[in-house]
Amino acid sequence: MSSDEAKVASIIVDSLYNAGVRLVFGIPGAKIDAIFDTLSDHPEIHLVVCRHEQNAAMMAQAVGRITGTPGVCIATSGPGAGNLTTGLLTATTEGDPVVALVGSVPRAMSSKHTHQSMAALDVLSPVSKKAVNVDVEDQAAETILAAFRNASTSPRGASVVSIPMDVAAGKSSIKAFPSEAFPSPPLGPAPKASLEKVSRMIEEARLPVLFLGMRASSIKVVTAVRQFLEKHPMPVVETFQAAGAIPKEQRHLFFGRVGLFRNQTGDRLLAKSDLILTVGYDPTEYNANQWNPSGDLKIIHMDYTACDYEQYYRPAVELLGSLVENMTYLKDSLKSVTNASSSDFCKGLTHDFFAWQSRKELRRESGLIHPLHFISLLQNNVSIDTTVISDVGTVYIWMMRFFFSYKPRTLLCSNGQQTLGIGLPWAIGASLIQSPPCSQKVVSMSGDGGFMFSSQELSTAVLQGCNITHFIWNDEAYNMVEFQEEMKYGRSSGIKLGGVDFAKFAESFGAKGFKINDSSELESVMKEALAHKGVALVDVKIDYTDVRELAKELIKEDFN
Repeated sequence: MSSDEAKVASIIVDSLYNAGVRLVFGIPGAKIDAIFDTLSDHPEIHLVVCRHEQNAAMMAQAVGRITGTPGVCIATSGPGAGNLTTGLLTATTEGDPVVALVGSVPRAMSSKHTHQSMAALDVLSPVSKKAVNVDVEDQAAETILAAFRNASTSPRGASVVSIPMDVAAGKSSIKAFPSEAFPSPPLGPAPKASLEKVSRMIEEARLPVLFLGMRASSIKVVTAVRQFLEKHPMPVVETFQAAGAIPKEQRHLFFGRVGLFRNQTGDRLLAKSDLILTVGYDPTEYNANQWNPSGDLKIIHMDYTACDYEQYYRPAVELLGSLVENMTYLKDSLKSVTNASSSDFCKGLTHDFFAWQSRKELRRESGLIHPLHFISLLQNNVSIDTTVISDVGTVYIWMMRFFFSYKPRTLLCSNGQQTLGIGLPWAIGASLIQSPPCSQKVVSMSGDGGFMFSSQELSTAVLQGCNITHFIWNDEAYNMVEFQEEMKYGRSSGIKLGGVDFAKFAESFGAKGFKINDSSELESVMKEALAHKGVALVDVKIDYTDVRELAKELIKEDFN
């Protein structure tokens, strides 16, 4: 090898480092082992060996969502690449930057029916923003750079790079690009004429509402939103993925989160608004036909890209470009805005929104644990900085409706795909990116069904020294499916589970196992589990008697 050439595997690893990557999640294999071998020698990139490629992709997604820098997962060819599918789909749908590196057979064998040969790009292209192959050695640095820029450009998502094993073992004189090449270029403000038009519309509105979506959850955008509200207070509604945008000091402006069923306080507010400013809204979280069924609400679309214009989402104006710059311009240009949050209508909504806090279920002294009792106690036993992750299932509906979050990207869920099993993998990713790693407690939650989708990663969490307490709301069924089936058909089918002693299961992996069978035990065991340094798993016998209320009292168009 000449002095101006380097191994492609080294060029790829150097590229990861220059992109800001410090964690790589994956499972080894013969078609990708050259990169694993190189990663093993890197002093600043930590290689996390996982138990399933899907979970590796999910851990990478958590890193991408929390930090904004693409998380990286790595898998071998054939089933290794195929197993990434669900994780990459979730990341792409939910706007989280991920770069996936997958191995493939040598180029000379790519057209043959051979061991672990699979058209990986044909499988992974539909679930990613872009999926490409490194055809020759000199493409490696440019392809990795392009993958990071693509994953980071809005709408964010997954980029896939397939690397034939002979390419990874080859040489190239084109080295890794410098760090400054990797971030996607910044956007500017929308046209001034459009911004001025929106300013006048806001000033003339009687009940303007700020509707924050998943792309309004970054720290920079949240900061701009908070500064806007300090100067121009107005009612705010969040989607589930925008959780944490409104601080405690502005809680009087917050009218809850909306999604799934149109029966929330925020839904009632949107129905009465005469001007809705959607900021970073994505229809995958809450389709417009659900919150705007008549299609006649006046909407301002604020996002990085144009909207999906359709029957139920027809913005009067689209402000495209930097959300920070556009929010800042509106803040500075507006002269007078109606603060409808102090109106009798909004005061009534506020009363209804907080009414659950006086329910008797919050003080249950015995019997199975009611969801609101659990949420209330958890709220009192974690700090504002604690990352709390909810897996999908009935648990996520209760949590995203009733758990307060006052810091962006500290209350996380899968909302666009509602992917079961994200709870523990995301918690592992969140724990490992802390500085120093695993220094603060991360809380994750799931139902008993969702937990088993990724339960093998308990081993990863323990071996990596993670500081995680994971709660399982256990009713021995797929309850989110069950209660909706019962509402449709008067009965349920295919939902029964059971058969796992989760405390013993945790102990077998080296974690600490707890059980909560009665409400009288809830507070003491919760505190003990949260205080445990390391990985703790808590089996909570949950009471879903009231679950149907989550989907009741849907708002009709004649609501008064």
